[in-house]
Amino acid sequence: MTTIKLQPFIHNLKKCLGLKFPYHFESKEIVKRMDGVRWSRTHGCFYIIYDELTIDSFKKELVAKGFKIDDNTPKNVAQNKKSVKTKLMPLIPEKVKIYKSFIDSLNGKRMSESTVKTYSGFVRQFLQFSETKPAELLDATDVRLYIEWAVGTLNYSVSTHRQMVSGLRHFAYLYPACAINPEAIFMPSKDKKLPVILSIEEIVNLIQATKNLKHRVIISMLYASGLRIGELLNLELKDFDFIRNQLHIRGGKGRKDRYTNIAQTLHPMLKNYYKTYKPKVYFIENPNGGQYSPASVRSFLKRSCKLAGIKKAITPHSLRHCYATHLLEHGTDIRYIQELLGHSRPETTMIYTQVTKKELRQIKSPLDFGVNKLYLPDNHDKKLGID
Repeated sequence: MTTIKLQPFIHNLKKCLGLKFPYHFESKEIVKRMDGVRWSRTHGCFYIIYDELTIDSFKKELVAKGFKIDDNTPKNVAQNKKSVKTKLMPLIPEKVKIYKSFIDSLNGKRMSESTVKTYSGFVRQFLQFSETKPAELLDATDVRLYIEWAVGTLNYSVSTHRQMVSGLRHFAYLYPACAINPEAIFMPSKDKKLPVILSIEEIVNLIQATKNLKHRVIISMLYASGLRIGELLNLELKDFDFIRNQLHIRGGKGRKDRYTNIAQTLHPMLKNYYKTYKPKVYFIENPNGGQYSPASVRSFLKRSCKLAGIKKAITPHSLRHCYATHLLEHGTDIRYIQELLGHSRPETTMIYTQVTKKELRQIKSPLDFGVNKLYLPDNHDKKLGID
């Protein structure tokens, strides 16, 4: 095991951390390929720019690669949690102008309100993180430090990390005065998790366990029409066509309109809901008027799952997954499911084929074959040994 001595020093007016170790070809090749590592001819060693926000992760990476560390660095952020940057300073006037121009550019590209809000939020955070550094001097190092801080300190998920990178790439394209190469910003791979699916019986139990009429209608509609939570909360009274049994989804993801079906078994519940709550514009309205809150939906859905004895991690979007999976299991062509869900690409809809393969579900385990064979009349005296 090679021991690396971490030695602080100043190089080109910057705080640096020297990586000193006995020469070993394989060790040298590993170290020089690590992110942020440079070679100093003056000091005769590899080094990294010293940064309290990332030094801990760098040390962990060294250990993971089989090195032993002789640490002479000062106490870092992990040892002194009070020094962790959690509050960002307000944007300086120069960056406020750039930030507003970025939002205008996104709107000019006709991006959805949700996308503009998401991307601009990350870019604003990035500009705040870089503090007083002029925007035209921002470079790959600033991007790396910001992403490492955001992922490590704010505990962003992979999907949020990907959105953050997309926002930063758009910023680099739309503000070419900076020194950021948009294509060089690392994009993590998508999680390849299969959706959590409830059985039809579990769906019915969930609806029955929900006593509040409005909550019951929301859960029923999310499942019965395969709606995204935003699509449900944006529904207006004019979007219901009970004669044709269709629901008009306006401005769905990708600014696409589409039609989906209304479950006929829900007609009495929906009419009861309308007579009871008397909504004026939106089908699901806040008690004080206006749109209902997505956070409220997630909150009562969690309570309803608990009442129904469902231990799976269920979100409003899970009910949409259930809708698609159950349609596929009942023989609906995947092309129609793609249209009902409003997917742009068939590859997105194909995920449901991985959770509903009837052929695979019908294949029995070899243990079942063995146990069944032992249960045959000729073997009735044999003890199975499986209780």
